[in-house]
Amino acid sequence: MPITNSDSVPEVRILGSRVHLVSVQQAVDRMEQWISAGNGHCNRMISTGFHGLLEASRNPVLRDALNSAELWTPDGIAPVWLARLYGHRNVQRAPGADIMREFFVRANQRGYSSYFYGETEATLQALQTRLRRQFPGHRIVGAFSPPFRKLSPEEDEAVIERINAARPDVLWVGLGMPKQEHWIYERMHRLKVPVASGVGACFSFFAGTVRRCPDWVGRIGFEWAYRFLQEPKKLWRRDLIDGPRFLLQLGLDLAGLRRQS
Repeated sequence: MPITNSDSVPEVRILGSRVHLVSVQQAVDRMEQWISAGNGHCNRMISTGFHGLLEASRNPVLRDALNSAELWTPDGIAPVWLARLYGHRNVQRAPGADIMREFFVRANQRGYSSYFYGETEATLQALQTRLRRQFPGHRIVGAFSPPFRKLSPEEDEAVIERINAARPDVLWVGLGMPKQEHWIYERMHRLKVPVASGVGACFSFFAGTVRRCPDWVGRIGFEWAYRFLQEPKKLWRRDLIDGPRFLLQLGLDLAGLRRQS
């Protein structure tokens, strides 16, 4: 059933996780508030749809990490449909890519800065080139492509020091769900950034290496299908196996038959 948090941001609970019913503009408004606060606290923003909800329902540690974030936006269409079922009106998607773009627009005017962590060197180079051309007022203060292996404690500490030294307003992490959420959660007390957000494939969208669906496709709930047709080898398990699993768990939950973990 729908609930409301202490900041009067409407929420909906899905499979044990809570999603804030905010628009793209409201999410970026909140980011600007965190940046202006300047209190040294790392605020986490989650942007994920059914995939993150399913992963959280199966992993209590991940669910606690996601639920403790300051903001969880309805990236996919599933939270929107559920919110409408529970009686909320005028609910809309707030995908991570749209939040990033709105932030870049405002950063272009107000000089906010970003640091990008994740993806390949080639993607990061393309990302930075395109952003500097489209949003020259937005400051890119760093980017790092981690190796495809676990970093040593010394290497990990060096990465954190590099990010903190750059003093970004927002740290964008593109490692994929749930790796990026775990990465931020485990380091949030060492990160001296106002905002940290896991954004999955968004680096590739802005770099131009992966095409994003037209707005109307996303609005009617078929962005997943559009992306699947582009990257079937990468997304087949998530869409063809995890998608039906999510719907099954959701049906059991709505019927009061799902066992709570």
